[in-house]
Amino acid sequence: MADEATMLVLLVPQWTKPEGIDQMSYLLELFCEGQVEQPRIIHTDLLFHSISDFQHGKKYTVQVSALKNGRQSTPTSKSFTTELLLPKLLSTLGLGDLHGGKLTLSSVLEINSNTVSDKPSQSLEQLPWTFLRKLMMSNLNARNMKCESYQRMYDYSFTDDDDSDVNPLDLITALFHCSDFFLQQELVSKMSMCQFAVPLLLPNCDTQQSTLMLWAMRDLVKRFRPNSLAGDRTFVEGRIVEMDIPMVSFVRLGESSLPKSQTLNKLLSNPHQPNNTFVHCDMECGDVPRRISDGLVEVSWYLPCGNTNIDLFTQPVAIANLRGDGRLFKTQMSFLYETSAAVFIFIDDLEGDLSTLNNRESRAELFLVTNSQSKVFNKETLRDRCMKHKVKETNVIIKKKQNDAEFVKTLRFHVNGAMGKNPIKMKVEDMAAVSRHVGIVVDEDCTECTNGRANAEGITGSIQDVVEFKEDQLPLHGDIWKQISQIEKENCRMRYADKDIESYRSSLKTKEEKLRKKQQQTAVSEAMVKFTSGISESGTERLYFLKWLKIQLDTISRHNLSTLREQYKDCCRNTPQNKKLIADLNEKISNCSLGPEHFFRELGQLYECACSLPENNPGRQQVQHLPALCAQMLLDGFPVELVDGDASNIPMKWIKEVLTQLHQLVDTKSKILVLTVLGVQSTGKSTLLNTMFGVQFAVSSGRCTRGAFMLLIKVSEEFRSELQCDFIMVIDTEGLKSPELASLDTSYEHDNELATLVIGLSDITIINIAMENNTEMKDILQIVVHAFLRMKEVGKKPRCLFVHQNVSDMSAHDSNMRDREKLMEQLDEMTRAAAKMEKKVGYTKFTDVMDYDPDKDSYYIPGLWHGTPPMAPVNAGYSEAVYELKKNLLGSLHTSDNIYRINAEGFLMWTSGLWEAVKYEKFMFSFRNSLVADDTNIRKCMSCSSGTVTQRYA
Repeated sequence: MADEATMLVLLVPQWTKPEGIDQMSYLLELFCEGQVEQPRIIHTDLLFHSISDFQHGKKYTVQVSALKNGRQSTPTSKSFTTELLLPKLLSTLGLGDLHGGKLTLSSVLEINSNTVSDKPSQSLEQLPWTFLRKLMMSNLNARNMKCESYQRMYDYSFTDDDDSDVNPLDLITALFHCSDFFLQQELVSKMSMCQFAVPLLLPNCDTQQSTLMLWAMRDLVKRFRPNSLAGDRTFVEGRIVEMDIPMVSFVRLGESSLPKSQTLNKLLSNPHQPNNTFVHCDMECGDVPRRISDGLVEVSWYLPCGNTNIDLFTQPVAIANLRGDGRLFKTQMSFLYETSAAVFIFIDDLEGDLSTLNNRESRAELFLVTNSQSKVFNKETLRDRCMKHKVKETNVIIKKKQNDAEFVKTLRFHVNGAMGKNPIKMKVEDMAAVSRHVGIVVDEDCTECTNGRANAEGITGSIQDVVEFKEDQLPLHGDIWKQISQIEKENCRMRYADKDIESYRSSLKTKEEKLRKKQQQTAVSEAMVKFTSGISESGTERLYFLKWLKIQLDTISRHNLSTLREQYKDCCRNTPQNKKLIADLNEKISNCSLGPEHFFRELGQLYECACSLPENNPGRQQVQHLPALCAQMLLDGFPVELVDGDASNIPMKWIKEVLTQLHQLVDTKSKILVLTVLGVQSTGKSTLLNTMFGVQFAVSSGRCTRGAFMLLIKVSEEFRSELQCDFIMVIDTEGLKSPELASLDTSYEHDNELATLVIGLSDITIINIAMENNTEMKDILQIVVHAFLRMKEVGKKPRCLFVHQNVSDMSAHDSNMRDREKLMEQLDEMTRAAAKMEKKVGYTKFTDVMDYDPDKDSYYIPGLWHGTPPMAPVNAGYSEAVYELKKNLLGSLHTSDNIYRINAEGFLMWTSGLWEAVKYEKFMFSFRNSLVADDTNIRKCMSCSSGTVTQRYA
């Protein structure tokens, strides 16, 4: 036999007995190369012995000698090297070159042939990409991942090839090892939306080193209502890693006849709405032996909604689940003992090694869960073990001949009992100290992350009041910029001009120059100096800085908003007559949002006012590098603000230079297809885009930051010839018809301007409609079409898709045919009325202005959630319907000849020309819809019939 072999981590050495000797024992000695510890000594009377608990990628030597009457024979030995399991599985999955965080978010979001593929995975190499495609669309079925080529026709086979399938936990573990820190955050976010358990401790089976996934969970925001707040109808909202929530852990020691993960799923689910939070053996490929995910600790949170008829637990609780035999993962066990309020141990073999129960630093209450139907169950042994390890008899849970429902109810009773005894509560971010103590790596301890955090805290550390901070540290894009915006529009529309127009225009120019001079005289604030320094760092550190800044600003804004809401509520209840105070609080609530976009706005104004300085002025030279940084942000996948919704204006010089730099950064390969979503506020526009493309536009119920944001998604090299573009630019707009703007005189103008601009910029516009605001959306569409007829500069015919949200009936498309026909009749009538007013010949139908086929371009999408939040996962029907929309949309681009792709510079010219046209439009945007405008126009003409010439506003 060879001296050295490559073997797996379970070794069963065998040997033959010396001839002529009946009885003898054997001594095994196990040596590990490079270790100074004493060899492992094993005595046995058998001719074989199973040895486990090897380290991967190590060279071992097994030495066997015979023992007889105190004498020892000359040993015989054999060497072997254990496999590195992680690289082997990554190679099998086609991920070998991506190990070590080389898989990025932008590469996952890239548009390619797999993006619109309906085919199941044909090989193990396709599995990761199929999983990622479904997960990024928040598809509840993402973990169903059997390869089609291995699906057998019959339920039996003479040969079972274990390598033909992969356990979902192994695939998830492999992808986390390959993903960079920012993709890991996105994976956790999407998994949490689907109510999948997420990694808390990620193991490396080869090095035996685990990592606390604190950064990966850092961006998770949860909202819930504990039973104590149900009467007030208030709620708790915040980042899950910063919340004091008790954790209850579930582990297995040795073999257990009780299915732990299945039991946990039942523990967390209502019987009428089961959910597979944890992967279990009865799921597709859940019974495939795990190769690299033993030692994984997953976590999920149960969050109550405040309804006692629905809530299984009245207070929030974190549920942790250790995969594999806890006896082999002492580090993970130590971590769980020190961080958990209670640890439930599933066990059958009470005679086995229970040394892990003797953790001196454990603060957790211990529970034993066993099965009386197990072959090895013995009540006396159970009692002895409980006394030895100081487990209370009341903390022993025995599954007798009861059904699963009764057993789960008993288990839930004990979990509730542990929660009601003033349990230990520990924030996930505080678990970092425990992790370091027991030898677990913390993902946030890398240099780039700590530097990014420190740089962000240098800005946010001094923020007490958001409104005051914005006035003091971000003054350029405040009132001054709003006044400049109003002057720009007035200079175009001349609404308040008297007979001496030139004199009036000159006075407007003087006012604008004074405001710009005031901007130039304002010193760059300390916060902006630090912000500019932060985004000038190297790639990874810049991304950490921006993410930390967003996280910290969100937390501050949320706290400020919560305080203001309470003040507003108290004022409305106790002093409703104090209208001024109520109005002031209302305005503060509107202005209390603060995010990185406000700093980029300020950056834009720094650049804009510097552009009015002489070219050799040092102040101008100092800002020349800023647009390139912002262009890089676009390429990195950050949304960049196109329209400032607070000022209803575009900082055109800033946007022009950013897009010019973008064009240069991609070596002029910047052909863009523009897609926009438009709809009334709180109808799920951003969620639709996030689901469709896997991106992360800000989502909130109610308007916070106003405006329009553009985001670039790369198209893969091989797919560019089919789509005829290098990037898809997605533009997300604020919700129209906002209640907080409804009282303003300019509310119609604001929404109509924005809608006309973004539809005019788009190749494809998704009109997002919820049935309850159908009329409001039709009003806006009428204004847009009317404006298109008036503005000769538009010159193109955008394609229009109508998406009807919250329609779950599968027959909706056929059932709503009459509604679509009625909508078309109304839009056609509106088009004819607008064409008549504008004396445009040949415009008789809505489709003369916009490319729209009522049958092909109308989509009906069911509701987002499957059940009652916060415990509801995303509805699989929603994800599938959005995927169908995306597939048809991208598929239609292959054969579309009427969409003209332009590059970044062309898009810039188009934006500039269209915005000028919007600014000069002074008639249409003031009205709710075309009928009101038509009636106004008729009355104006009648009042002028005595001899005054009717004024044209085009």
